[in-house]
Amino acid sequence: MTSATRFASFSEFYPFYLSQHQNRLCRRAHFIGSSSALAALVQFGVSLDAAWLLFALLSGYGAAWVGHFFFEKNRPATFSHPLYSFMGDWVMYWQMLTAKLSW
Repeated sequence: MTSATRFASFSEFYPFYLSQHQNRLCRRAHFIGSSSALAALVQFGVSLDAAWLLFALLSGYGAAWVGHFFFEKNRPATFSHPLYSFMGDWVMYWQMLTAKLSW
């Protein structure tokens, strides 16, 4: 499978998504970025300052892309499958949080 492959469902996409996250440091960058994004969303909820929404977006994607470009050495699936990739980020996050996937 390549990033240009079309997937009929998220369950079909997710094994490909995981194959793009084999490097532990890449997964850790995702985890840190997603955690930071969640914290920024909470801060937005408390302050109603829209700058936190921008920070959530930048920290979440920024950390993930650093993981791909520097550790995994591949192109993030976000560019070819944005919705499935976003969903995959959170499934992978939950699996790391619950120790079903190492980070």
